Amino acid sequence: MTSFARLSTVFFALLTIYACGPKSDTASLDTADAPAVALVDTARIQNAAREPEMWLTYGGSYDEQRHSTLGQINRDTLSELGVGWVYEMAKPRGAEATPIVVDGVMYVSSAWSVVYALDAKTGEEIWVYDPEVSGKDAAKGCCDVVNRGVAVHDGKVFIGVFDGRLEALDAATGAVIWSEVTVDQSKPYTITGAPRVFKNKVIIGNAGAELGVRGYVSAYDVSSGELAWRFYTVPNPEKKPDGAASDDILAKMANETWGDEGAWVTDGGGGTAWDSIVYDTVNDQVLIGVGNGSPWNADIRDPNSDGDNLFLSSILAVDADTGAYRWHYQTTPRDRWDYTATQQIVLADLPLGEDGASRRVVMQAPKNGFFYVLDAANGELISATPFTNQNWTTGEFDDKGRPVLVDEAVDLGLYAVVPGPTGAHNWHPMAFNPDTGLVYIPVNEIPFFYDKTRNVEESKSFWNIGYDAAAGWPVEYPAGTLDAVSGLDGGTLLAWDPVKAEPRWAVPFPLPLNGGVLSTTAGLVFQGNKFGEFVAYDAATGERLWSHNLVGNAAAAPMTYEIDGEQYLSVLSGWGSVSNLIAGFTYGEAKAKEPARVITFKLGGTEFMPEPLVASITKTPKSPMFGEPDQHQLGMQRFAESCHFCHGAFAVSGGVVPDLRWSAISANEQAWDQVVREGALEKQGMVSFAENLTKEDTDAIRAYVIQQAWLAVTNGDAAAPGGQ
Repeated sequence: MTSFARLSTVFFALLTIYACGPKSDTASLDTADAPAVALVDTARIQNAAREPEMWLTYGGSYDEQRHSTLGQINRDTLSELGVGWVYEMAKPRGAEATPIVVDGVMYVSSAWSVVYALDAKTGEEIWVYDPEVSGKDAAKGCCDVVNRGVAVHDGKVFIGVFDGRLEALDAATGAVIWSEVTVDQSKPYTITGAPRVFKNKVIIGNAGAELGVRGYVSAYDVSSGELAWRFYTVPNPEKKPDGAASDDILAKMANETWGDEGAWVTDGGGGTAWDSIVYDTVNDQVLIGVGNGSPWNADIRDPNSDGDNLFLSSILAVDADTGAYRWHYQTTPRDRWDYTATQQIVLADLPLGEDGASRRVVMQAPKNGFFYVLDAANGELISATPFTNQNWTTGEFDDKGRPVLVDEAVDLGLYAVVPGPTGAHNWHPMAFNPDTGLVYIPVNEIPFFYDKTRNVEESKSFWNIGYDAAAGWPVEYPAGTLDAVSGLDGGTLLAWDPVKAEPRWAVPFPLPLNGGVLSTTAGLVFQGNKFGEFVAYDAATGERLWSHNLVGNAAAAPMTYEIDGEQYLSVLSGWGSVSNLIAGFTYGEAKAKEPARVITFKLGGTEFMPEPLVASITKTPKSPMFGEPDQHQLGMQRFAESCHFCHGAFAVSGGVVPDLRWSAISANEQAWDQVVREGALEKQGMVSFAENLTKEDTDAIRAYVIQQAWLAVTNGDAAAPGGQ
């Protein structure tokens, strides 16, 4: 199709949409009369390099290198880069998606799996689709009700809905063409990752291992929504066939790596594939990043064996047509630290063959802190090197190619493991520049206390981790403790040489979970961060060349495209997922609850950024302190087990949900019970905990929260009511 034909298609689609009714009302659009848009197929994505003005799939191409050959925005023109347009999304919470741009239209998702079609040149809204996820489903998610993106194919936009649906939308109107429930919705499954499309199949994984499920990936026909194949990443409890593509290899290889008893038999074992899915066009296979075990604690998950628990924490290759097993590489055998291998998988051709010949490789920097280079055809390990601090291994491998473990990291008696469960690298996408030969990785350094020696059997944790969730938590602590804890955390933007298996340069950050990355042929690396900055770095040296304020945090990866000879640069910002994930495992506090936005830059852009919101929370206890030390201790334990993953360690909220220390609800027993025990705020995602916690438990949590508010006053971090 010519560029003129594509633009004409978009033009007439827009006319049809505006003539049919309100832009955000998909139900009123006449799908029968609307011309097809998003005319994308496997061949077009495979040849994405010929259309650098588009961004056709989540990682920019099937190889998911997140590298653009557009060069209008370069070192010489950075000073001219300004805001072209800003679009504010309909619902708050985390903003993690990478937009897709096809023939002048941007398709992007936001929290609660809402999908938007925007004019990519102006940001004008074309349509909005809201799948109306129930608020009670928010409790099934580990890390906010986020969504990382959509896929496009054959005039359709595909969205993995948080509650487990996979839906195909008409690209011209947003109307639902088909909808399939991909999970057992009675179990704590969610979908947060972006679907991938290839060869008339759309493939999706799921999440939920933290709460106890069995992982798998599914491929559906793009036209009908009919299931094409499914691959289970771990065996079923009976170790019997599922009638799935995984049956043969589970029987041949995986079943024997699991015992016959333990929590995995009832809780599913984990292994959810919640993020990276890559189509390898050369080998006609799908590469899948497989997640952690459920529970995390392998001694509870599978107590009567010392097996590897395949295919947990593995890179898995399956046949694209049938889903049949090809090969796997397990990055963390018998995972016990939540070291998922779901992080971004990148394909590239590197001079790693004999005499420097080109070799097609798989690259990944998963949570466990090693950078892996594998042969794409057979999974052979080429190199595995620590890319940041880690203390769960010696940094070496044995003669069988397995990491040499540190005893303390296995015994886990109140041991601070680095990296912690947030990982040395999480979902935030990295990028590979074939010109520099470097991979640019958003790196985290966040320790976590694991303790399997106490409070495990008595735990009432909402999360299925198998460790003492309150390990290392004091009920009281002196002034400066939280800042000291925060000072243990950090991160870097790391340039890694995958051929030499060594770092080239690093830009340090005092805070972890810096945002995803984009590389360009102009020798630039773009990245957002938790400070609300959007920054351009020199790809060869790491020199900071340009920055612009985004108002909100930026966790999502940027992308770039071109329309009518103008290059655009887009990134999502907001107030959700970055703060939430930090506060869930360590200390962190949001500055303001900014809405999610798509922010698009261009040369000569003169639009203004929105004014930042002003935080209106008064840090003052709303109730006198009550309860005895024993009640505060119980409250701390139960808070750590069931509340802190959303409301923050030490009851210090990261901003996604309210800081309970300053809430009027915490101050009133009746209001507290209505919310915590009766589910009065279920529509907002706060479900009832009455099934898990007794009245004694929830009263103790309230006493602990109020005690923490007054501790903040004592430590000079808050003001007493009325200046007391």
